Amino acid sequence: MKAVVIHALGGPEQLTLADMPDPVPGAGEVLIDVAYAGCNWADTQVRQGLYPHPMTYPMVLGFEVSGTVSALGPGVSGVKVGDRVATFPEKGGAYAEKCVASAAGLIRLPDPVGLDVGAAFPIQALTAYHMMWTVYGGVGPGDTVLVNAVGGGVGLMCTQLATHAGARVIGTTGTPGKEKRALDYGAARVVVTSQEDFEKAVLDFTGGRGVDLAIDSYGATMLDRTFNVVKKLGHVISIGEAEGQPFKNIRERILPRSQTFTRLHLGHVDHDLPQWQAGIDHVVGAIADGWLRVPIEGVFPLAEAAEMHRRLEGRHVAGKLLLKA
Repeated sequence: MKAVVIHALGGPEQLTLADMPDPVPGAGEVLIDVAYAGCNWADTQVRQGLYPHPMTYPMVLGFEVSGTVSALGPGVSGVKVGDRVATFPEKGGAYAEKCVASAAGLIRLPDPVGLDVGAAFPIQALTAYHMMWTVYGGVGPGDTVLVNAVGGGVGLMCTQLATHAGARVIGTTGTPGKEKRALDYGAARVVVTSQEDFEKAVLDFTGGRGVDLAIDSYGATMLDRTFNVVKKLGHVISIGEAEGQPFKNIRERILPRSQTFTRLHLGHVDHDLPQWQAGIDHVVGAIADGWLRVPIEGVFPLAEAAEMHRRLEGRHVAGKLLLKA
């Protein structure tokens, strides 16, 4: 099979197309004929050696995939060859023509959900769902949610899920122009941080009270400042470090207003929990019903994986980039 391999850490040029042996599913696994692989900010971190969870190199990149089941490993039941599925293989492998994944994490795709959308929603939509329902306990009317990087993939999913549940969303973005889709998707206010002080804007928006829930994928200074705009007993959830690692002062930041802080990794939501299936049912149903939109900004062939990463790192993407196998 053809696959995109990283042999050494570094820039996008480290993504090279190579011939690899077809993977073989082990116990509890399936083999997927890949249709599309999703591109995520975590992919760029793994490429640079900055991802907070350990990886082994060389490796085939890609943590989000859609396609058709082509073989079953020993002990697999409840799925059959030919099923249309999506999933996120935690050790990578999606940037390829074939990919092995755990059968336990498979998401069956109903007919209204195309394979392109199938590779575009799992990580971002399910991360958004589990932040706001599994971790926070369920957003709804009366809640105000701050979403940093609101124009990115996770931000747009948070915006739609929260507003559909009756909450108000105020977002931030550092790139002028990326506020447009977030506003179209229901955000009440988007602060362009290169043009105005987001702390003042958020406090003005909430009448000085602060938001109930803040979701941050920047880390570093942006996360540090976010604690200033969260109410007493409010919650801060971190899901990324696009600006840099969080400062080591979390205790001092949450003490003044008894805030709570969570660093969420989607892979830590056990597939055996009822909350896992609830998340799948919610987001897949919402996509099939048409109210949860999954914007796809570009589709690249495997040979152009490096260009896809350059596009993502340019910070002008308000949606999803895909590789087509």
